[in-house]
Amino acid sequence: MDYYQNYHQEMKMKAMLLRVGIDKGTDGALAPIFFDGSFEYIPLSEKNVNTHEQKTFSNTRGLNGNYYSDYLPEKIKNRKLHMDPEFETFTYGDQTAKRNYLLKLEKNDLLVFYAGLTPYNNTVHEEALYIIGYFQVDEVVDFNGLSPLERRHKCEIYKNNSHIKSEGLDELVIVQGRPETSKILEKALIISKKKLNKIGRGYHAVSPEMENLLGISGSIQRSIPPRFITGKGMENLKRLLKF
Repeated sequence: MDYYQNYHQEMKMKAMLLRVGIDKGTDGALAPIFFDGSFEYIPLSEKNVNTHEQKTFSNTRGLNGNYYSDYLPEKIKNRKLHMDPEFETFTYGDQTAKRNYLLKLEKNDLLVFYAGLTPYNNTVHEEALYIIGYFQVDEVVDFNGLSPLERRHKCEIYKNNSHIKSEGLDELVIVQGRPETSKILEKALIISKKKLNKIGRGYHAVSPEMENLLGISGSIQRSIPPRFITGKGMENLKRLLKF
């Protein structure tokens, strides 16, 4: 591939921002960010009662070697994990309305994950939304278009993903990240600033700095609709991620 083809491909790249991880709405807690800017990625708890997942907050250690439950309320420590995304084989799946947005991703695009983090034994950082990692897309698979044999084959490939460990594959979309260019970050990147809505309730919006850099704005409290980053914003994002 020559220089002009490479340049054209890079200019076509886009990124999709998606909120993941434990949050106050589902489990009443956020994952920690530490004094040096490192953090713990803690997944949501699993809501599917038919899951075959055996990992819980109390029997699973995070990147820092501590159990997830060390940072969480006692009452949720035995909940099973919905490990999605998972950064071992780099898969992310969804069966809700987000599937339609995932299907817009193409090979080599970036799926960028952000999460709510709260300071742990420090006052250096603020409770906010932070970019924690990303996948460079290798494949996007819509299970609705697969035969039973193809589904079984993909289930074996994506067996680490929480959706595969639960019953029911209809509407499932799995994004496979390219292992050599997908990662969880060592230090979290803050992307939000708290604002107040019309009735005085706080929410997380894109910070002014990130508005200028990424070309997006408004509330990112939730993932729907996800934000897509293109053009100059994409180039700035790649620099931020050291991609």
